[in-house]
Amino acid sequence: MSSKNIWDNENLVKTLKNGGVVVIPTDTIYGIVGRAEEADTVERIYKIRKRNKEKPCIILISEIEDLKKFSVQITEEQGKILSEFFPASIPTSVILDCEDSKHAYLHRDTNTLAFRMPTDEGLRNLIKQTGPILAPSANLEARPPSENIDEARDYFGDFVDLYVDGGEIVGKASKIIRLHKDGTVSIIRL
Repeated sequence: MSSKNIWDNENLVKTLKNGGVVVIPTDTIYGIVGRAEEADTVERIYKIRKRNKEKPCIILISEIEDLKKFSVQITEEQGKILSEFFPASIPTSVILDCEDSKHAYLHRDTNTLAFRMPTDEGLRNLIKQTGPILAPSANLEARPPSENIDEARDYFGDFVDLYVDGGEIVGKASKIIRLHKDGTVSIIRL
């Protein structure tokens, strides 16, 4: 990716704010994204991606305060640990408890949600403008992640409202940890 802020794009902000689904480079790999607070948009992403309906997706946030939008209560111990990972030098998604049934469309009856705060300030600024975004990798279920926009188009065609080209990205999915209420951490994916 170039150093230019590819997320500073009026059309991208507008499309996301209007409930659209877009393919963008994230801080790790290409993602098929939409506003996490829009249940219809979330369902559309699951349908386009043919994602297993029982698997929750990672939500990208711009600041720790965004967790409140999802009824996530963090303990003092969790807060200390979160400050190490939000944002982290190595992209890290953190699974937290979310027992509010109004967010079942996101947590898929797991009563947990995974959040990541991107290290890239440009991407965090986009999220500040649009609100938190659901960001599974840009591929069909059980297929390899898109490494460029052409591969993403082959997967999704006209079902996506906008494609943002960040060049070739041969990245790696984020590390995933589970942060328990007592502040202990379980590593889910390295």
